[in-house]
Amino acid sequence: GRHQHTRPYTPRHNGKVERYNRLLADECLYARPYTSEQQRRETLKAWNHHYNYHRPHTACSDQPPASRLHTRVDNVMTNYS
Repeated sequence: GRHQHTRPYTPRHNGKVERYNRLLADECLYARPYTSEQQRRETLKAWNHHYNYHRPHTACSDQPPASRLHTRVDNVMTNYS
């Protein structure tokens, strides 16, 4: 995916990034031990899809972020405001 930067001095966007990073660490990266980097990558890919398409978010009226998009993407926070 394409790397995106948050706008300078926008705490709301930075807060979203920090929240995503915390959830990623708690629910995926450090939730269990991995036997290989490949296993960790595969788990990360599955978790990212779940986060974008299935996990309810209160900021999206308990819908997943992808429900706000017109097209299907797996880039984190694409058009997520």
